[in-house]
Order: sequence, then structure tokens, then C-alpha cells
Amino acid sequence: MNAHVFPVRVYYEDTDAGGIVYYANYLKFAERARTEMLRDLGAENSKIMKSDGIVMAVHHCSADYLKPARLDDMLAVHTRLVKIGGASLHLDQTVVRDGEDIARMKIRLVCMTLAGSSARLPENLRLLFNNYINNEQV
Repeated sequence: MNAHVFPVRVYYEDTDAGGIVYYANYLKFAERARTEMLRDLGAENSKIMKSDGIVMAVHHCSADYLKPARLDDMLAVHTRLVKIGGASLHLDQTVVRDGEDIARMKIRLVCMTLAGSSARLPENLRLLFNNYINNEQV
């Protein structure tokens, strides 16, 4: 299964008083990477809001921080879609520096209507994501 790779440079604003990336900023890096993966698939958030009337919201997130990142580090966020549920997507995201994992996250996104109610994953998106997960589309 291929991973979508999103490059991230660490800026001063990403660091804490100790000069390392503040832990919550890894979640921001992961959000940007997921957004760009969806965009590259043709399922950007604004498009699915308009065409399908849904949004994808983070329902669960777990993170393991293995090593610190520092100012000016060049990172890459690797995003893998690992499971498609009836109303959810399960993703593994890894932040990598120089070929070494420095943070790992497990994310579960759920489909919601614009009013905030639970929604099934629309069939067109299910097909798109199934094709992606089966390496038919990158």
C-alpha cells in the first residue's frame, strides 16, 4: 500500500521554549497531510462539502512521539489509508526525518452531515478510497 508523502519544514512558530516542535503541532502537520492526500485524490474538503453534503471529522487520534524535531528540520508526513468503514476512514500517519520515524499517529475520521449528524460514507467516495487503498489510484 502506497503512502501519500507531504513535506513539512519546521519553523520557529512550531517550536516551544525548549526549541523543539511542540507536541500539538505534529497534529497540525498530520491534518495538512491528510488534507493534501484528499486533494490529490480529487476529494478535497470543500468539494465533498458541496457535492456530497458531508465533512470528515477526526473522531479518534492517538500519537506516539519517538524523537524531537527541531527548528529548520525537513520532515515528511507519510499518510496511509488502512481501512474504510461504513462511515469512517482509518489512517496511519508517520512523521519522518532523514528516513527515521519520529512520530506515529493513528487517526479515525468519521463522516458527518453539515448539521453535525452521523452520515454514511457516500458510495462515490467509498469507490475512490477503495481504489486508492488497493493501489489502483495514487
